[in-house]
Amino acid sequence: MFSPARPHRHDVLIAVIGLLGGAVLSLLGLHMQNGRPFDAPWFALLPLAVMSALELVRRSAPQTALVIGTLALIADQFTRGNLATVLMFTDLMYAAVLYGTPAAARRIPVTTFLITVAVTIGFLAWFRDPEALLIGIVTGLVSFVPALTGVSVRNHRDAAETARLRADQTALLAEMDRAQAVTAERARMARELHDMVANHLSAIAIHSTAALSIDDPSTSRDALGVIRENSVDGLAEMRRLIGLLRTGAADLEPSSSPTLGSLDALIEQHRTNAASSGLTCTLDDTRAEPGRLPAPVEMAAYRIVQESLTNALKHAAPGPVAVRLGQSGEHLTVEVSSAVGDRPGPRAPGSGAGLVGMRERVALLGGRFEAGPVPTGNGTRTWRVRAELPVGEGDTKA
Repeated sequence: MFSPARPHRHDVLIAVIGLLGGAVLSLLGLHMQNGRPFDAPWFALLPLAVMSALELVRRSAPQTALVIGTLALIADQFTRGNLATVLMFTDLMYAAVLYGTPAAARRIPVTTFLITVAVTIGFLAWFRDPEALLIGIVTGLVSFVPALTGVSVRNHRDAAETARLRADQTALLAEMDRAQAVTAERARMARELHDMVANHLSAIAIHSTAALSIDDPSTSRDALGVIRENSVDGLAEMRRLIGLLRTGAADLEPSSSPTLGSLDALIEQHRTNAASSGLTCTLDDTRAEPGRLPAPVEMAAYRIVQESLTNALKHAAPGPVAVRLGQSGEHLTVEVSSAVGDRPGPRAPGSGAGLVGMRERVALLGGRFEAGPVPTGNGTRTWRVRAELPVGEGDTKA
């Protein structure tokens, strides 16, 4: 928007060129008509000066400029006339459509068309001469054609602005998608890293504490063996994850990832790690047909069991740790329960990231997850983790 006090430099240039050009035409004696009421040459300069001044506000007040310009053009018809005055009026008509309100941009072309038709018919009926059509043609060239040109330019300008806004929105959406993808990938990597390493590090922390607190060579030797085994396994898992990240692999769950068929080895490892804490682990697979399931489902189920066993190693009281697998219809049920209470010996600290990771895994597959203490009926409580995972290929979101 430009205020009338400070016109655009292009408008100033148009006004100056129009005024000087009209003055030169007047000095050369080039006029458009003769025998007018105000036949003195200088009378034609008055509408010229008014039209030139209106060019300064063609952007800031286009409709006002058009109204006054129309009056100046009518006044010019009572003088000898000046071509520069007519040309500047066509520019005011064009600017009124281009810079005016949307309503004015719709009304002006229609109005000028009707005026052109009315003038043509009126003069044709008055003069009854085919040459009267020339008056209608001139009227159309001065009014309707500039208005039509303004509509065309305005439509192209609006289309370009719409395309620019759409491009900005697309870029913004792309940036939002990229940020969400980065966040989701970071969360996924965090889950993988936690699930791969937390179990081993928890066992190392518990057994190292036991080796330091119990002055028994055999106990320390057994603890060091467990520590070494978990260190080697944890290091191997870490190397696998780092290798995937270095190669830029998009899939952090390759075909070599653990599945439900690897649960026996996981349970056996947990028995070794938890023996000194008084925990016993059992696996009860009640599925009628324990065949292969979709890879994301098997991966999620394995990680849920792994993290639940890690939490039991950290926090559970001495007693059984039961892992149950079941399948009903299109859902795989994974349930891990352990005793709630105090236990002697060292414990590893927890951050709560394990439960968050399990919940995220189940949510990505469109399943249900719950974790918390449940009463057992004999005055004790059991910590239970239960997940229902859809096994249909079309049900997964991962």
